[in-house]
Amino acid sequence: MTTTAPSVTAQTPPPPQLSSVGSGGLRWALVDSWVLTQRALSHWVRNPGPIIFSLVFNVLIVLMFVYLFGGAMQVPGGGEYRDFLLPGMFAMTMLFGIGLTTLAVTTDVERGVTDRFRSMPMSSAAVLIGRAVADMLFSILTLSVMIVAALVIGWRHHGTTGDFLAAIGLILLLRFALIWIGVYLGLAMSSAEAVTGVQTLEFPIGFLSSAFVATSTMPVWLGAIADWNPLSSTVNATRELFGNPGVASGSWITDNSMLMAVVWPVVLLLVFFPLSISAFRRLSR
Repeated sequence: MTTTAPSVTAQTPPPPQLSSVGSGGLRWALVDSWVLTQRALSHWVRNPGPIIFSLVFNVLIVLMFVYLFGGAMQVPGGGEYRDFLLPGMFAMTMLFGIGLTTLAVTTDVERGVTDRFRSMPMSSAAVLIGRAVADMLFSILTLSVMIVAALVIGWRHHGTTGDFLAAIGLILLLRFALIWIGVYLGLAMSSAEAVTGVQTLEFPIGFLSSAFVATSTMPVWLGAIADWNPLSSTVNATRELFGNPGVASGSWITDNSMLMAVVWPVVLLLVFFPLSISAFRRLSR
């Protein structure tokens, strides 16, 4: 009589999901996130053209406004337009990053890369976290290039080292919140071509703020809208921390720019982070 031992089939444990908790799931998610971050970085190394173009474009915008339009610009309270503009441009470059994030996410979805990641034994949270970390690293590079360019053309900060670091922190906090807007839009877009609309909207949103001109020079109703633009709060707060001219005042939102420069990014995160997770889970399997 022959006895057959029951076969044992080795199974790969399921990957941690976005809702995973515990040290094991967290460790797995962090490792996978770093792998996907390196993937994004390697793409930039192999194809640096878009990255270089983005950096050069931002610098050209600064040069254009400082040297072409700067002579016609009046800063409330006096001061150099260059010093007024640069904090606004630092924040604007963070806004311009929405289109890059949206395009990267949409391209992966359209090519089926995201679906392949979802089918692999890896943390699904890493797909979003890896994208966010890579884009934050690029934002730090972008901001560093902008600061060097600003110093070359004569911009200076007049606050303490602590104030300078606090201003940089507020700018990067805004960028982190904007990344999740880009992630959500990238997951929601039907094709990479639709991203053109997002990139086009970056300009009116940026111009409808205190980044380029003082909102006090706008019609009252338009100035009020610009003051409540989250970008304006970051710009006004960083101008104050850098000790640059044109610090806004006169309304509750402008008088509390330092507070709102923290509140606005937190609100955006509370809205778009859950939306991004929901959109990710709704992707076709």
